[in-house]
Amino acid sequence: METVDLARLQFALTAGAHFLFVALTLGLATLVALLQTRATLTRSPVHLRMTRFWGQLYLINYAMGIVTGLVMEFQLGLAWSGLTEYAGNVFGSALAVETLVAFFVESTFLGLWIFGWNRLNRWAHLALIWVVTLTAYASAFWIMVANGFLQHPAGHVPDGAALRLADLGAMAGNPAAQLAFWHVMGGAMLTGGFFMAGVSAYHLRRRTPEQDFFRKSLRLGLGLALPAAMFTVTFGGLQFQTMQPSKVAVWSGRTELMAEAQTAMTALHGPGDWLPPVAGVRVAGVLMMVLWVVMIMVAGTGVPLMAFRPVVRAFRPWHWLLTLMIPVPFVTMLAGWVFREMGRQPWAVYGLLTTAEAMSPVTPAQIRVSLAAFVTVFAVLVAVNYWLLARHARRGPGAVALGGTPVEAAPAAPVPAF
Repeated sequence: METVDLARLQFALTAGAHFLFVALTLGLATLVALLQTRATLTRSPVHLRMTRFWGQLYLINYAMGIVTGLVMEFQLGLAWSGLTEYAGNVFGSALAVETLVAFFVESTFLGLWIFGWNRLNRWAHLALIWVVTLTAYASAFWIMVANGFLQHPAGHVPDGAALRLADLGAMAGNPAAQLAFWHVMGGAMLTGGFFMAGVSAYHLRRRTPEQDFFRKSLRLGLGLALPAAMFTVTFGGLQFQTMQPSKVAVWSGRTELMAEAQTAMTALHGPGDWLPPVAGVRVAGVLMMVLWVVMIMVAGTGVPLMAFRPVVRAFRPWHWLLTLMIPVPFVTMLAGWVFREMGRQPWAVYGLLTTAEAMSPVTPAQIRVSLAAFVTVFAVLVAVNYWLLARHARRGPGAVALGGTPVEAAPAAPVPAF
């Protein structure tokens, strides 16, 4: 592989791994906020215990997401200095807002929420988790604003050999960012919903004592997953309106459209291969859509089954299916991300800066060493996160430490013999 291909592979692996943590964090934050709202309004002990159990899993994933995000920043600076020198004044402003406003506030209030258990007024404590959730949305929004600029540059003016931000409103209102943000948010809800339903199905299948706890959790997870699937596909379909012509041509698979796109780009930018990789774009797009169909079928058939309590408690084949569905939303989101990012090639900033021009002046040996280092670090982080999540999910709510004191287990509910 050439140096630029290795650099692209490195960015794809690091950003993709980080994206997995972000998706689950956004989904679980919403579910935890909903659970705590129910617990605060009704003083329901089981919903309070659900808040702590799922909140602890959310915190594990959040912490690992922070670590991977920091590592990704390093590789961005090491391998893509050409991009930051040319367009850093523009898309870097969105990343700065994300860091200073969204991420800083989110982390601060999350710390107050963690240490505020049993110390703060319950309404104040509820307000904290909603601030955390909303600032997590804000963080995702500004990330998508930065990405939307790379997909369809807006709000900038040339300034010598670089770009300068001229209209922050135009960049924030970029349709390529707005539609992608809502699409990603729907995918995150879908991920969180299937995660909650899958873990709950695991406990119901194994007949652990917390039957009522996980029956309610399974219903909440699937109840969110179904509308989230419809929400996601709606904004995914709308995004086809903002796709680059070369990506549309490749996705269609029609040779005459690809030839027209190539001719148009050659007229604008000179000789070169201006089409994205056909196989990569089409395989990623088809995989994303097929897996969405699988998820909508599982969620669509599962929601009516939730109305029958004996089925929720005892239908083991369904429990197996829901547990096996846990990784499906993650794979779907990665396929969608590859479809979006690979479809913009060979541009780093569409129509303005190629990926090759965006690279740092590094040697093949340097990029191979850094690729091996980043892959090793991220593989360890992903494995540790999976192990921690699986370990705490298997232990159940009886082992929750969030809040400083273990939550008392509820009396075991009688389990039907069938």
